Amino acid sequence: MNSERPYAEALTRLRGADLRPTRQRLALCKLLFDHGDRHVTAEALHSEALSADVRVSLATIYNTLHQFTEAGLLREVVVESGKTYFDTNTSDHHHFYMEDECRLMDICGENVVVQGLPKAPDGAQISRVDVVVRVKGTGN
Repeated sequence: MNSERPYAEALTRLRGADLRPTRQRLALCKLLFDHGDRHVTAEALHSEALSADVRVSLATIYNTLHQFTEAGLLREVVVESGKTYFDTNTSDHHHFYMEDECRLMDICGENVVVQGLPKAPDGAQISRVDVVVRVKGTGN
């Protein structure tokens, strides 16, 4: 990482997604992407931002996460009503949801085969199939 330009990667990522690099977007982009692939809730990112002295409201966090998702920088993973994670890994993959830990874990897309999908309604195409395998009692 370039210590002279700590936001260079975030700036490049935002510009590549045609998003205006505001101060808050740059800071959140850096928090999200500087440490490899991860799954994060809006609330967890808000806590991280506050700990990093990034002054931002939870509403702005939600708006930014949805903007990043629409721009293709993140994938939204809904595990149940009111429980949404944002995934920095946008490649073809699926998830284990560790219910006891409220945590997602990636499953390689090649390791899941879905058979018997219904035909999409007339004029529509299936764009992606997301599989979330719920797991209890992992003992970790």
